[in-house]
Amino acid sequence: MKILKQVQELTANKNSLESYLKGKGWLQLNETITAIEIPGAGNMNFTIRVKTGKRSLIIKQSRNYVEKYPQVPAPEDRALREAEFYQLVAQEEALSKKMPKLNGVDKENHVLNLEDLGNGVDYTFLYQEENIIDEAELKQLMTFIAELHNRINTSTTEARLPNREMRKLNHEHIFIYPYLEDNGLDLDDILPGLQAVGKPYKQDEVLKDKVKTLGERYLQDGKNLLHGDYFPGSWLKTGQGIKIIDPEFCFFGDVEFEIGVTLAHLKMADQPNEIVEKALKFYKDKHALENSLCMQFMAVEILRRILGLAQLPLSIDLKNRKDLLEEARTLLIKT
Repeated sequence: MKILKQVQELTANKNSLESYLKGKGWLQLNETITAIEIPGAGNMNFTIRVKTGKRSLIIKQSRNYVEKYPQVPAPEDRALREAEFYQLVAQEEALSKKMPKLNGVDKENHVLNLEDLGNGVDYTFLYQEENIIDEAELKQLMTFIAELHNRINTSTTEARLPNREMRKLNHEHIFIYPYLEDNGLDLDDILPGLQAVGKPYKQDEVLKDKVKTLGERYLQDGKNLLHGDYFPGSWLKTGQGIKIIDPEFCFFGDVEFEIGVTLAHLKMADQPNEIVEKALKFYKDKHALENSLCMQFMAVEILRRILGLAQLPLSIDLKNRKDLLEEARTLLIKT
């Protein structure tokens, strides 16, 4: 008879959290918690900042659901896949210095103890009107991801990080959910008129066939380690410079998926075309890329973010969203 493992679900209760952290050896016996904070607007996990008189650390636990959407099931052990990513990156100083240090892992309860990067702000401010990314910062972001792809791949490591359960979840939300006729999401709640704009895309069989093919490609293993969710919410502006966080969707796959996602977000953030082109150039200066496949993945990410569940704080109006959707459709149909 199989005995189900009991997972200790963490809360922001000071006494129980202090007891847990001391039990793991992450706090000294005479150390007390002085403050517990929410470090940012995360979606996936239970994440808190714990402060004591001696230090500050980030505690992150993955549950069997999405923290922001408890009705959405998610792989309970996804934090352990993220830990594997950090452990691979730790071997490359040029990469590890751009990410928080992994201080400890509780495998039984799916908890990470991470370096606190301080009161940084992520780059989701780009989605607000008239915020243009600094070119030097864009170059840093594209150089980091190119170096990740260059340094950690199937030629440089025997490690493999299939992360199949997280990929299955992501596949559902990128390639299937937005195209279901009745998926329970009323797009008019997001922006009046969006439901009618989105309807033809759910009925476009040619488009859906193209999306299905790309979805199958996404599920295949590739040769480069990907962050897996490389967008403004994973880029942090800190007192120590730009840092990269939240690689829980990581896997070895196509670099075109990674960069396609990044370019899609720059476009949805209404960045000038020359910024989008420079992002692509900065990457291609360091790593090869198949343009056509990259543009297809970019198109799919635009479609899913505007029509799917994982909405962004976009400031662009209905017309701009409609134009982006049509551009994405055209890209997919013509390739």
